[in-house]
Amino acid sequence: MKRVKITQIRSRIGSNPSQRATLDALGLRRMHQTVEHNLNPQIEGMIKKVKHLVNVEYL
Repeated sequence: MKRVKITQIRSRIGSNPSQRATLDALGLRRMHQTVEHNLNPQIEGMIKKVKHLVNVEYL
């Protein structure tokens, strides 16, 4: 299964509550924090929702 590395590059301050909840669900709590997930449709949808706040690297 493909893996994806997600890094938060912009602050969550000023984003709407659903985007903050999406960052929490991805496991991103701080700036420049990186998490790895298996790529599936649910993770892809979360990435699309906060694409302006994160950097995505496909492994």
